Amino acid sequence: MTTTMSLAARREMLLSIRQRYLSAKRPEKTKILDGFVAATGYDRKYALVLLCKKSSPIDTVSLKPKARPGAQVYDDQFRHVLIKVRNTANQVCSKRFVPFIPDLVAAMELHGHLRISDDIRKKLMTVSAATVDRILQPERSRQVQGLSQTKAGALLKSKIQVRTFADWNDIVPGFYEVDLVAHCGDDANGTFLNSLVMVDVSTGWLECMPLLRKSAADVINGVSVARSLMPFPLLGLDTDGGSEFINYEVLDYCESNKITFTRSRAYKKNDQAFVEEKNGSVVRRLVGYDRFEGPKAWAALAKFYSVLRKYVNFFQPSVKLLKKTRTGAKVAKQYDKALTPYQRILNSGHIQESIKDDLTAIYLQLDPVKLMSELKVLQNNLMTFAWNINGTAKTEQHADKPAEPNQSHTAPTESEVLDYFRFEKPKDKRSLPRTWRTRKDPFEHAWDDIKFKLQLEPHCTAPEIIEWLSVRYPGQHDMGQVRTLQRRISALRLRDQTYQAKLTQLMQTE
Repeated sequence: MTTTMSLAARREMLLSIRQRYLSAKRPEKTKILDGFVAATGYDRKYALVLLCKKSSPIDTVSLKPKARPGAQVYDDQFRHVLIKVRNTANQVCSKRFVPFIPDLVAAMELHGHLRISDDIRKKLMTVSAATVDRILQPERSRQVQGLSQTKAGALLKSKIQVRTFADWNDIVPGFYEVDLVAHCGDDANGTFLNSLVMVDVSTGWLECMPLLRKSAADVINGVSVARSLMPFPLLGLDTDGGSEFINYEVLDYCESNKITFTRSRAYKKNDQAFVEEKNGSVVRRLVGYDRFEGPKAWAALAKFYSVLRKYVNFFQPSVKLLKKTRTGAKVAKQYDKALTPYQRILNSGHIQESIKDDLTAIYLQLDPVKLMSELKVLQNNLMTFAWNINGTAKTEQHADKPAEPNQSHTAPTESEVLDYFRFEKPKDKRSLPRTWRTRKDPFEHAWDDIKFKLQLEPHCTAPEIIEWLSVRYPGQHDMGQVRTLQRRISALRLRDQTYQAKLTQLMQTE
């Protein structure tokens, strides 16, 4: 119900009947409330609140200016620092990033890449994962899909034990999940590089080896080199059913070196969940989906992985699933605290103290910002060997001359800090021109008439046209469509002005 009673009159009426309402019996209260609602036009619940309170918004708060919100806790300065620290952590998700902030900030300060105030430090140490997600919403990126190159190996399957995702409980360090990532681009024909990805199930320790070909001999050579780099002995390999793994050569190699050899089930990606996650979050994210061929590309990829293994294993935290609880159709998952592979090794009771001391000495010498700078240089160098869609190799004229990985590196510039990797972030749809329609055009049937009327009367306004259309097309148009018509007329006049300007320029040129 609407009313013409002014705010002052409503306030005066409220003050005059409130005391009588509070002291009245229930039947009389109903009558007073009905009369007050009818006179003021208030909603019945709102009128009841006003009558029951001794001091109401209508006679106090409404006369005062609206209270301003408190000071912003996480300002732009904090957001800038948070972005810089998160970029050093390879833009991992907030649940992995937040528990690692103290160690990462300490490492960056140790090597002189970060200087922050006590207030910013306190906020960094107490910020929650949900707040980080909210602050860094514009920084999120997309991922694309690659081609699968796994071909089932029909031989020896009966001799190799199957290990499912549920068989990794209480496993000791040294058992690795292994997989190949194909760098074939959009064409799976011919010979191209592959990445041998090995992930320790217990600690998450990662080793990546570039392979020139997809063969058993290359797989064995890659595993042998990875064994020389691992901080603890290799006890077991778990692969998929690809023919590059399921063959006599790999089986003999594992038996001669006393390595437990198991395989996953066909078409069950979850059996190799640990290595599949690293395929996407590490290899695909940093190397991408381009095609790489030849010894030069192999050498560039090997240099890149030699630096990447240090960065991922010492400065990339991850979480592990502890348990799942099913309640009907809902599954609740519980994860542990985010830790790096290096931290999980230090917490493990199955690894010798001498190995832990050696890793600690290496960790204290590593600078995460310098590692990121080296990765950027090596990544740019690697991209010069990527193949275009038309089948030709990219030349170095499209990129700066790559620096040697052992040369001295300075701290990344501000542009490098905000964009470590070459993948472009998607634009916000709200910033793009709208080319779709969510409802039927109300002026579709009369648009020719509208344009003709505007030609005859160029200064005619949208409300005048709506009144004219309501007479010409009864019941189809009202004043609620004025704003839509104003936008359409503005766009039409802008196109006409642009056309006239181009025509005048053409005539002057001639």
